[in-house]
Amino acid sequence: MARTYTPNHLAEKILSLRSAVEGERKQVTVFFVDVKESLQLADRVGAEDWHRILDRFFAILADGIHRFEGTINQFTGDGVMALFGAPLAHEDHAQRACHAALQLREQVRLFAQELKQTRGMTFAVRMGLNSGEVIVGTIGDDLRMDYTAQGHAVGLAARMQQIAEAGAIYLTGHTASLVSSFFVLEPVGRVRIKGVREPVRTFALVEPKPIRTRLEAARARGFTSFVGRADEVAALEAALSRAVAGHGRVVGVVGAPGVGKSRLCQEAVDRWRAQGMTVAEAHCPTYGRSLSYATLLDLLRSFFALPADERPAASRRRLRLRLRRLHRGLVDELPLLFDFLGLSDAKHPPPVLDAATRRSQLSACVCRLVQTQSASAPTVLLIDDAHWMDDDSSAIVARLVEAVGWTRTLLLLNFRSDYTADWMQASYYQRLDLTPLASDGVDALLHELLGTDPALAPVRAMIKGHAAGNPFFIEEIVQSLVDHGVLVRQGSLRRVGGSGRQASVRLAQPIGELHIPATVQALVAARIDSLPEAVKLVLQDAAVIGKRFAEPVLRLALENDSPPADPTAAAATGVVSGAADLARALRTLQQADLIRPEPSDGHAEYSFKHPLTQEVAYASLLQETRTRKHEAVARALAVVYGHRLGAYAALLAHHWAAADKRYEAQLWRGRAALQVTNIQLRRDRVRRSST
Repeated sequence: MARTYTPNHLAEKILSLRSAVEGERKQVTVFFVDVKESLQLADRVGAEDWHRILDRFFAILADGIHRFEGTINQFTGDGVMALFGAPLAHEDHAQRACHAALQLREQVRLFAQELKQTRGMTFAVRMGLNSGEVIVGTIGDDLRMDYTAQGHAVGLAARMQQIAEAGAIYLTGHTASLVSSFFVLEPVGRVRIKGVREPVRTFALVEPKPIRTRLEAARARGFTSFVGRADEVAALEAALSRAVAGHGRVVGVVGAPGVGKSRLCQEAVDRWRAQGMTVAEAHCPTYGRSLSYATLLDLLRSFFALPADERPAASRRRLRLRLRRLHRGLVDELPLLFDFLGLSDAKHPPPVLDAATRRSQLSACVCRLVQTQSASAPTVLLIDDAHWMDDDSSAIVARLVEAVGWTRTLLLLNFRSDYTADWMQASYYQRLDLTPLASDGVDALLHELLGTDPALAPVRAMIKGHAAGNPFFIEEIVQSLVDHGVLVRQGSLRRVGGSGRQASVRLAQPIGELHIPATVQALVAARIDSLPEAVKLVLQDAAVIGKRFAEPVLRLALENDSPPADPTAAAATGVVSGAADLARALRTLQQADLIRPEPSDGHAEYSFKHPLTQEVAYASLLQETRTRKHEAVARALAVVYGHRLGAYAALLAHHWAAADKRYEAQLWRGRAALQVTNIQLRRDRVRRSST
């Protein structure tokens, strides 16, 4: 299972990066917060009292930021600068930052009320957020080193905070574009910022929307057609039939991010719900592993159909009625359930339990609920994105798996391929691997998104090559091209022939190089950053070689890239030393579904399973680092393929040019041109001799 990064783990990560990482490019959200009119407040209460107030304030900030796995990397006197998406990349860094900002605003409001009552102070903060690419890494000397971010995005976040009104949270337009599906935003207007050519679109963050997941956001916009999954749907229907017959089933839908796991499961449960099946769902947020029982809480609220905005008294009545309908004996569970769901009242005081006893009683209660429900009607339970499930919920799900074996229950989970759990050994567990869309499925999706204009054929081919069958990547790349004005939609998606939908799109400007959308880049970067440092280094070096690489070239390139001579230092900095270390790293990358072995007549060769993985890993390197690594690769190629350098002349020229070695690059370009000429001459001779 992927490692969970608590605040302590984040601190360990930073310490390792101080020695291992020279600097990286990352997509992050930068968050600034400070106290409004702090100088006047400090002068009013005195230095010691102000210090105590700030100490409490900083504790509130740290708790809120760490809750969503942000990192406080700088104290600004009366505030902090925090990063979401560094040192550990997050695929939803902007959403995390917004959730943290809203929670902090509420916590600070309560603190301000306390100060108003006890000291008569008016205490208010202002916050600013901006998202974008920054350079992160260590700065300073051996006596004092800080992990921080630098770049234009940092300055814009600071300016958002400086212009924000008391109690307000200001976002730039770029951050707003990443979170507008999930949060209510109010336009502030275009603000002129010193050093920025054009006025910056600015928004105020108001509150969360009911939409929580990427899938829910896509549903709100309008789903594209569900294509290419007939076999998987049939497998789920067969599993449900077995469960309805009294042979409970547990199905795990497994696949890479964006391949369509959540969409497949949602399509299935929506169909079953429409058929009258009892369905309960839980969606695990990306930061859910730091929230105890978050998944179980979501599942039970869905099981009892408790609206999030319903009054507690109404929810208690609804829950009590549901238990009585299921079985009168279940009413004894009311105090425990009321307490767990945050619905306790004077008539049902919460039971006094230690943590272990509470978990045990919750496990027994949940299993009893599901078994009783399935006795009256077949039941489907869906846990979406189970790889982000918290430990307490995971323990109860393990008990639930044991309980559904001989019931009319289908427990359906989806998760990424690096997630494992002991309950997968159950005899009634079925793994359903979800692979990228086949070519005809991709064509159908692109047909719907781009229409049939022949002028867009090169665009379709380019997107198809980059997305490699990943439907989320396809949709995000198309949307990115629209956002950047490369493509222009003429009207909305329209129905064609009563079944599918088709867009009317035209090419507004040359496409040039296809840029990776920020959403896709963040998702892929998060997968890469979850790797151990040594394995991540191997992946980055492989990305410098190209989409396909030979093991001896990679090994020699790693050796050429100035490794520490001391093995202890090598281990501390995450450097791969020796063939055994490299073999382990390559196995880890295969298990993570990032690379795959390729057939080869000679040396062991591998390729990136997805083209965008190679592009994101390469893009994360600073230019100076890339230059050095390209030289290491060029020297490795010359050694490994020394017996047939002519065939690799063009590749050597590419790497020497990228290493900024002009003489060597020109030399190998000449040899490559000579090689092409010789091949053409041989072909001409063969052609003449055959006529």
